[in-house]
Amino acid sequence: MCLGIPGHVISMVEGYHDQIALVDVSGAERTVNVGMLEDDPVHPGDWVIIHMGFAVEKTDAAGAATALHGLRLLGSGEQSGEQP
Repeated sequence: MCLGIPGHVISMVEGYHDQIALVDVSGAERTVNVGMLEDDPVHPGDWVIIHMGFAVEKTDAAGAATALHGLRLLGSGEQSGEQP
């Protein structure tokens, strides 16, 4: 299983061929490699899902909220939905 953390792109970092972005991740600014998304370039204002310092997919605000909610559930040990 791969865990991805949502982040909101603040700006592109100059000098890296548009492959590095400054991203807000739950209030902390991080530099993230967005080079894997060259077919769908990242721009300030976009939401991305981050794994191991790389943006692995673009999402929207609703998708980011859903991902963050899932991460919070994992961290709390709670379950969402019906139990088997």
